[in-house]
Amino acid sequence: MAQPSLLSTLLILLIGVLLARLSESWMARLAVPAIILELVMGFVLGNTVVPFEAMAPLSGLTELGVLTLFFQVGLEVRGDLLSSRRAAILRTVALSFCTPLLAFWPLRSLFDLSIPTTLLCLAVLSATGTGVTLRVLAQRGAIQTPSGRMLVGVSVLDDLPAIALLAIATASAGLRLGTHGIGWAGPLLGVLLAVLSWLAVAHWSRHHSRRPASALSILMLLIGSAWVGEACGLTSLLGALWGGVLMARLGPVEGEVQRVLTVLSEVFLPLYFISVGMRISAGTLLQPAAWSLAAALIVMAVLSKLACGLGIDRNDRREGVDRWLVVFGLIPRGLPGLVFATTALNQGLIDAVQFSSLVLMVTLTTVVGLLLLERRLKRLEAVPQEVHEA
Repeated sequence: MAQPSLLSTLLILLIGVLLARLSESWMARLAVPAIILELVMGFVLGNTVVPFEAMAPLSGLTELGVLTLFFQVGLEVRGDLLSSRRAAILRTVALSFCTPLLAFWPLRSLFDLSIPTTLLCLAVLSATGTGVTLRVLAQRGAIQTPSGRMLVGVSVLDDLPAIALLAIATASAGLRLGTHGIGWAGPLLGVLLAVLSWLAVAHWSRHHSRRPASALSILMLLIGSAWVGEACGLTSLLGALWGGVLMARLGPVEGEVQRVLTVLSEVFLPLYFISVGMRISAGTLLQPAAWSLAAALIVMAVLSKLACGLGIDRNDRREGVDRWLVVFGLIPRGLPGLVFATTALNQGLIDAVQFSSLVLMVTLTTVVGLLLLERRLKRLEAVPQEVHEA
């Protein structure tokens, strides 16, 4: 069967996004986020109507939405992010990153994984679905509560070490495979360029009162930073995030910047989720290896985030921080988990079966985490005093 034309493929994908969005309102009552619906829609389309190969000409457009989101995360990495509960936030982030590392040898020995593949799995386990979690908090009006503010700080910072771990997995694969990577020289060059760009932005800020805020300048910084990150072997995600940090360094985020980024993410992110779903082959879900790895990852994912509750001490709870609200808000892997898995598949760090296992883990933790978060928020609204003292 001949592949559909580019316009036909794009039309089918947009229809899939529309159907997912039409189902979003009533599925939201079950705490099922839009990204899960788009993943399912992509799975159905990829295994029936449109093969994933038809998406190849559109891959750059779908990745633009992901890069935009990480650029926005970089914008949030500001000096005032740790102005409240710095010690508790840093303790929780450290636990969120370090606890999954304990799964290195069990994963490697039980499933015979290579070192880069194991590191990639740990990166996905370390990640947090910031977007879906903060959306639920905003809908419930809980984002400015002590628990909500702490969860915002932890969620934003939580993905930074996870991205670094992804970069290490990529670099280690390049070092081992030689012809497929540039070894450690690339990351070192990337660090040097990051320092130089930081100095260049500082120089610009001293000599210019206004920063560039046009759509073209934002796209140039976003795509240029992502390209440098990819070229240096540090992944385009880390490059895009650093681009956001540089933009935030230039001054306060203005309305024009946010409007441009919102348009990019609203248009291209749903297409990305559809494309991820299309990459899941129905045949891989019939293999026991996919489900056994997924089951192990799910257990490790939940346990590693439960351990984050140790970062919240008695003083934090006395001041209104709810330990379980923070823990449940960290369980969803959401977009970062999907992005890490897709990036690894593109770079050959994982195969199709391992990719399906990671997507299953991300999907289940996102749904379960949001269900628990919604339930905890309702309980706090009903009996706030009793819960805080518990």
